[in-house]
Amino acid sequence: MTEFEYDLFVIGAGSGGVRAARIAAGYGAKVAVAEEYRVGGTCVIRGCVPKKLFVYASRFPDEFEESAGFGWSVAGTAFDWKTLVANKDREIARLEGIYRRNLEAANVEIIDTRAELRGPNTVHLANLGRDVTARYILIATGGHPNYDRTLPGIEHVISSNEAFHLEELPKRIVIAGGGYIAVEFAGIFNGLGVETTLLYRGEEILRGFDDDLRAGLHAEMVKRGIDVVCGDVFTTIEKTADGLIGHTASGRGLEADQIMFAIGRSPNIEGLGLAEAGVEQGWNGHVVVDAYGKTSLDSIYAVGDVTDRVQLTPVAIREGHAFAETVFNANPVSIDHEAIPTAVFSTPEIGTVGLTEAEARERCRAVDIYKTSFRPMKLTLTDRDEKMLIKLVVDADSGVVVGCHLMGPDSGELIQVLGILVKMGATKAQFDATVAVHPSAAEELVTMRTPTSRWAAEYAAE
Repeated sequence: MTEFEYDLFVIGAGSGGVRAARIAAGYGAKVAVAEEYRVGGTCVIRGCVPKKLFVYASRFPDEFEESAGFGWSVAGTAFDWKTLVANKDREIARLEGIYRRNLEAANVEIIDTRAELRGPNTVHLANLGRDVTARYILIATGGHPNYDRTLPGIEHVISSNEAFHLEELPKRIVIAGGGYIAVEFAGIFNGLGVETTLLYRGEEILRGFDDDLRAGLHAEMVKRGIDVVCGDVFTTIEKTADGLIGHTASGRGLEADQIMFAIGRSPNIEGLGLAEAGVEQGWNGHVVVDAYGKTSLDSIYAVGDVTDRVQLTPVAIREGHAFAETVFNANPVSIDHEAIPTAVFSTPEIGTVGLTEAEARERCRAVDIYKTSFRPMKLTLTDRDEKMLIKLVVDADSGVVVGCHLMGPDSGELIQVLGILVKMGATKAQFDATVAVHPSAAEELVTMRTPTSRWAAEYAAE
């Protein structure tokens, strides 16, 4: 009889947990996964996937409008919110089924229950009222939306979770926040014809992104009719006979049918038993891990948003795979969290990888900036004046392209390829030596020859 019932017990069947379970099982481990909600986690069930489907829906009005310049006449269009929600739900159910079948095919046992730690090698299955033991435990519980619980009237607001299941499309919405989720949902609701306001406490949206992207997206959102309010916060939410009124610190009274909070996310650790098991936690309760995902206990690891690293689905997947390689294949793998490409599916969308201009100035002695802004070719036969932005940040001493920042159509697709180049350490000379694809927006990446600006530390210090 073995010492433990399982070689690996995974708490949470999101992207990171599922990948870790499948890879570990492939190396011969006996694996179980406990999930209290639905298999697939935030990304599949209530995050990236349904969000991208909603983004697609919100962009069709642009397509209808643009088609007129190309000789098309599109009349009698109409949108039905309930049809979109129902079709989205059907697709999410299909994907969840695939996740389940993939786990089963890998001989991973799926246990539909909440799981809690009872010690370094013990997990309590809450719904079943029993404990199980495992040689290794992986915490992959993800995160949840933040609320300001001290705000009067906070019980009247929704998060992105509820936004995917609204019974009716609101006529007016106010979204609090300025990050990925906030700007993406602002674009979604605006594109679907909802009067949309974005309220953000900071000076500019998308903190942490390159400043030109931040300002550029702000301007394009305003062009589309979104009221972007920065430097302000809610002080109370009032429910009225006609809906809601969000009162702000500056004295605004923002009327809405729905108020959505997208002010960040926190790790799912409540009731998990971390402290009781002796697992070290960080500043916001997150699980503290080393470069290989190991916690303060040798038998317990963690991946994904429950840790304080990069909160992106592909990162959780890579971390889950690295964990399985390290623990079950005697192949220690740590994830490099530098130069991770990412997209914001705002409208227009953003793609970014590597250093911002501000970060490059902190790390490099001299920085060259190559930047261009232009009207995409598809819009030249229309009245729309939306701009595309392409920006390269180059270490002037080595010539290495240390950052790429895009705003415009298909930026999310382009940044995946650019991410490979930045990760490889490609130089501006290598970009320049590449023949352009014409006519395309991407050709600007290899045709910008002269820096639009240059910064050097010795001159900045004068």
